[in-house]
This record gives sequence, structure tokens and C-alpha cells, in this order.
Amino acid sequence: MTIRGLNHITLATADLDRSVVFYRDVLGLTLDHQWPDGAYFSAGDLWLCLSLDPEAAATQDYSHIALDVAAEDFMRLSKCIRASGAPIWKDNRSEGASLYFRDPTGHKLELHVGTLASRLAAFQAKGSIGCPA
Repeated sequence: MTIRGLNHITLATADLDRSVVFYRDVLGLTLDHQWPDGAYFSAGDLWLCLSLDPEAAATQDYSHIALDVAAEDFMRLSKCIRASGAPIWKDNRSEGASLYFRDPTGHKLELHVGTLASRLAAFQAKGSIGCPA
């Protein structure tokens, strides 16, 4: 018996309506269902749940969720995220185009162009394997 992959991601939010607008209108996820205490979104195989929690606050560590985007869509979506006023929390220092930003609750997200294979190839070319600082 093994884990087959991610089933879904649930993020707590103190402001459900604001977060729904961000994930639907800024990031372009499909809003599949909304109820008073939450919402379900999809993007490809990703299933994301927002759950209302009035005390929700993001942590200050490096934990984050990276969202996959095609190279040809990266600049357009990056501009949309920046125009929304989403705070940028980190400069990109890794392989592939990335934009590190926060959602309305403060969860850390990354818009990323690349795959595990391209990341490993970049590390191998540098002669190291590991997570960049």
C-alpha cells in the first residue's frame, strides 16, 4: 500500500468572500461549489478547498504551495497577481520562472514554470541536489 499523490489541499481563510474572488478571478481557478463556510475549486487535477476560520493566519515559515503554470501564461498571470495587490514574499532564486505571493489570508503561494525533472536537471548541472535557500 502506498500514497498515490495529493488528494486535495485545504486552506483556512478568515475572509471567505475575499479569498473566493482571489482564487477565482485573479488566479483563474474554477469555483465548483461554495457554501457559507467554504468553497471548492479545481484547476486541472488540483482540488482546493477554502474553509472559513475567523482566526486563520498564515505562518512565517518557508512552507508554501506551488501552482503550475505554462511558460506562455506566466507573465500574464504574474501581472494579474501583482495588479491584485497580492503581497510578494520572496524573490525567485530557483530554476524556472517563479512568483512568490500571498493570498488574502496570507498563505504563501508560488506561481511556477517547471517540473521536478527540470529542477533536478538544474541541480545536477550545478553539481548539487537539494532545496535552494
